[in-house]
Parts: sequence; C-alpha cells; structure tokens
Amino acid sequence: MTTHIRPTPGTPSEPFAGPSCEASAGAAPTVSARPARHRHRRPARVAAALATAAVLALTAAACGSSDDGSGAGSNPAPAGGTGGSGGPKNAAADDAIPTQDVVSQIAADPALTAELPAAVRERGTLTIGLTPAPGTTGLPHAGTAPDGSSVGLDVDLRAAVAKVLGVRWKSEQGTFATIIPGVQNGKYDVGQANFGVTAAREKVVDFATYLNDGQSFLGSKDLKLDKVTSLDDLCGLTVATSPGSTFQQILTDGAGKCADSGKKPYKVLYFTDQAPIFLGLANGKVDVSFGPTLGLKYDAAHVAGTKYLGQISSTPVGFVTGKGSPVAKALSDAVNKLIASGDYAKIFAKWGVPDTGIPHSQVNPPATF
Repeated sequence: MTTHIRPTPGTPSEPFAGPSCEASAGAAPTVSARPARHRHRRPARVAAALATAAVLALTAAACGSSDDGSGAGSNPAPAGGTGGSGGPKNAAADDAIPTQDVVSQIAADPALTAELPAAVRERGTLTIGLTPAPGTTGLPHAGTAPDGSSVGLDVDLRAAVAKVLGVRWKSEQGTFATIIPGVQNGKYDVGQANFGVTAAREKVVDFATYLNDGQSFLGSKDLKLDKVTSLDDLCGLTVATSPGSTFQQILTDGAGKCADSGKKPYKVLYFTDQAPIFLGLANGKVDVSFGPTLGLKYDAAHVAGTKYLGQISSTPVGFVTGKGSPVAKALSDAVNKLIASGDYAKIFAKWGVPDTGIPHSQVNPPATF
C-alpha cells in the first residue's frame, strides 16, 4: 500500500501548500497517520467490495514516461482534484466509461503554434508532469480503462490542446507535491494535476485555466449527516483529504471554528491516495472525504454506500507553467480556440460535466484562496 506521507508545508519542495496542520490544544484538527474507529459502519459486502477495488487500484500504480500526442500513452493519467480526487469504483463503473472520439478531428492552428518557444517548435514536444491514476481512480478527471488506455476529461482536454498547438506531450510522472517544484526547476514545461489557482501558487508558477472545480464532501450513506454547508458541520467527525492541497489549507484555516462554537474539533487524516480513504469510509474509520467536486460527485454515482454531501467553495483550475513562460499564453489561447470551435463543449459533455466548463481561459486569474 502506498505510504501516507504528510509533507511539511512551506518547504522548497512544497512552496504551494497551505499553512501547517500541526494541532493545537482544543483548536486545530488532529492529524493522525492511522484512522480512528468510529461508530458508523457500512454493510460488510460493500466494505469487502471496496477493499478489493482499492487493493487492485494500489497494486496497479506505476511511474514512468511516454511520448505521444495526448501525454497518456500506456501509463496511468493524472489523478484529479485540487488535491487529488476519485476512488475505487464498483464493477459497473468500467462499463460506464465513455468511449466516443472527441479529439482526432481537431486540426493544428499555425498561429498558436508560433506562440510557442522556438526550442519547443523545433523538437515538437512539451514535457508535462502528471500524477498516476490507476484503475478508474480519479474519474471523471482521469483513470485507466480495462484495456490499459488512459481515459478521462483531463486526458481528452490535454490531447485536444496538443492537437491545436501542433505538438505532442512527453509525459513524466511525479506526485502532486513534486510537480509544481518540477515546473519551477525546468524538469517539466507544464504540470497538470487538477491544480486549483491559489495566491501562494501564483507566486511561483503561472496558470492557464481550463475548468472550474469545487471543494466538496462525500460520506458514507450510514452517516447521519446529509449535508455540509460549512466546516462547523464537521465538528466531532473524522475527515480524510490529501496533503499539500487546497483542501488541507481550508481545513487548517478553519481549525478553530469548532472550538469557537464550543464543539469538539474535527480530526483530519491525510492520505496521498484515495483508495485508503474509501476503505476508511467502508469500515467506519473515516466519516467524510473532502475533495474536488467533479471527482466526488462521480464517486457518489459509482461507489455503492456513499452519498454526496455538498460543496462549500470553488476555484478555477489550470495547467501550470514556469513563471513568465510564454507557454502559459499558448495553452490558454489553445483552450480558447477549443471553446470557440465547440470541441471544448464536446469533451465536457462526453464526461457528463458541462456545468464545470469555463467561458474563457485566462492566464493567472484572481485567486479564490
């Protein structure tokens, strides 16, 4: 199983993370490497099914690189989330993966190709840093179909952008915590891992936006809570999320809310992989998963025994590039070309999330966090 490492925010390897989540007496959420037991239980058959799916997803994970038109190749595509998204889906989910081709007909635009640096045009590739998404983890953002092909909204969108720019993606896999530093030091030309725009991140990288995503909650159907409208609703519960993410930042910033209301603080568990979060939901050790809206809505529809609890905020999401790199504008212009041609809408319709599209891509829009 993947080791669950909670990175130290603010270090050179994590310049974009939120503030520290170290607990303070009676105020901050408790951070633990091991989930605590909880009274809520899911039926044994559901827990067993999710456990099997999670183990299969974890054992399928791999790192590597590829060089093709989509940046996908035979390697898993990036996980979604402004801090990672998705989870083990039930067997029916594989049958529901859409297969229509919404990319191959897209033609290159020479004017947009000319916006790329001469070195990029000469080699015909852009190196992109991605995070792995084994199995159907991370859909609708990205995942791996039963035949081994990379699938998802992010996969189709970056493939379409590459077509417009007349280049190929050379994909390199890293982790959510290492991609932005990799862009900073020139290892990657571009990073894509459902990175939400934040003020801290915009200090070190540029964004070219391509969708809107939100910050939402998913719980077990056995959870008495049916809706989350604020962090106060989480008081006394165990919340699981990904480290180094906007979700970590939100939970840290709101750590004192429960104490201010005279309630028991929420406990926060950090996992670098969604599979253990779903195991926790199945066996009652996790009450609520906090993650990206697209992924959690998809999970609620495909994972038995779960329910969507609502969204509390939203943020634009984009490709990340080096600070001041001309690649950011080229990517943004390519997205706008796809929006104008209607190809962008086809991609979002294919994955059933038309309401998360944007009317216009921007470079470095105002941050919501």
